[in-house]
Amino acid sequence: MGEAAKDMTEQPLGERVLSRIRADVLSLKLAPGEVVSERSLETTYGVSRTPIRQALAELIREGLVVKAERGYAIAPFDLQQLEEIFEYREIVEDAAIRLACERARPEELDAILRTVDQGLSDFTPDDWFEAGLDVHVQLAALSGNRFLRDAVQDAVNRTIRARWLVASSREARAIAHREHNEIIALVRQRKTEEAAAAIRRHARDVRGQILQALEDSRRLFGARGFVEGG
Repeated sequence: MGEAAKDMTEQPLGERVLSRIRADVLSLKLAPGEVVSERSLETTYGVSRTPIRQALAELIREGLVVKAERGYAIAPFDLQQLEEIFEYREIVEDAAIRLACERARPEELDAILRTVDQGLSDFTPDDWFEAGLDVHVQLAALSGNRFLRDAVQDAVNRTIRARWLVASSREARAIAHREHNEIIALVRQRKTEEAAAAIRRHARDVRGQILQALEDSRRLFGARGFVEGG
């Protein structure tokens, strides 16, 4: 059992239930627009109604679940919101990578490279979320500015469901691996303008991949899985 799995078994019941439901929402096991009830979730997760209600309240706060006419529904993809988040993310990542070029230490970049290499392996959504496998947040942390790091983390969290549509593809992971290595090499060389340009280009590539993946998934999720306007 990995460290993340051990940590989960040591969590209070309510936190474990929340983690399990959140992982299923983020990995699309619970599909956007899908209607769920407290009773159905009790059966699925084998727990009583109280921790289910607590988890649903938190997931509503996080924007992953919404109240529905009959119980609850997994929040649909909001395409306008995603567009705005990608714009926001490009701005904050540009600022963070510029500071990282000034402040990053070689051993910190080496650690991120190990995370980048993990991204080539086959993994489940649970592995991905438990490991915190996100190079962008780690790079933002090298800025030494916690507000920029938190801004990137927030943007990542708000796109993580859509990102799984791309991350589950081995080909997409190979492209990300190459581009992440390029960005890290530029930061190591303290080539600020080149690194900023590379991370903006990467962000736009990811945006295009995600929006295309969402378009391709329309038949799978149906009309209820999408909100067309903000």
